[in-house]
Amino acid sequence: MTDKSNIAVIFAGGVGQRLNGANNTPKQFLRINDKPIIIHTLELFQKNPNIDKIYIAIHPDYLEYMQELVRHYYITKTAGIVKGGATGQDSIYNALKLACQENPADSIVLIHDGVRPNITQEVIDENIKTADEYGNAITCTPCFETILISEDGKSPTEVPYRRETFAAQAPQTFRLRDIFEAHETERKVNPEYIDIIDSCTLFKKQGKITHMIKGNFGNIKITTIEDLYILRALFRYKEDMEAFGFVKQES
Repeated sequence: MTDKSNIAVIFAGGVGQRLNGANNTPKQFLRINDKPIIIHTLELFQKNPNIDKIYIAIHPDYLEYMQELVRHYYITKTAGIVKGGATGQDSIYNALKLACQENPADSIVLIHDGVRPNITQEVIDENIKTADEYGNAITCTPCFETILISEDGKSPTEVPYRRETFAAQAPQTFRLRDIFEAHETERKVNPEYIDIIDSCTLFKKQGKITHMIKGNFGNIKITTIEDLYILRALFRYKEDMEAFGFVKQES
């Protein structure tokens, strides 16, 4: 294998306990505009001409359903669907392991939440460009709220300058070899990924330099019912803007 690929790893291995409805549908399968959230996410990578392949990590109980959705919505770049693990990082690792078997080690891999369906094509492109040049890219937005650091959760021990604080989002993008090796190293000493909340945390814990890029506001991760309402509003706003000709419609 000599031609490197640009790969999206979409992980949605959880059941979303904080957002389960009466029928216990995992949040990635809740519908907005009559389409599952995870399909909205996948379609962003499907339509981007710079993305070659998509790997999906899904809860084992929904593997067949995910296969059906991919076929129904023509997510033709799907190269593999794997079973998710006990944690989000386990799910990512499972997808990376398959990607490593099928792609050159210097391929670029964008790691993205299945329930973060509102990134722009420009952010995807900038992730690829920056990771290709510097080895990785972490999507961030500046914080508008004051961030407090507290050891006991009752009183702040540090108040960083707001201008120096940013929220890490996704995609988080790396060379395939580098992020897979980071997982392999961590799993030897911390197999449960304790305190590893995302790929950026994993990389920084191992003393590696990361590079920030500017993300788009509205790139929220669906965690609570309030997030779901916000996402519906964002989708409706985008549709209204396109209808009035303020936003160029995507083909």
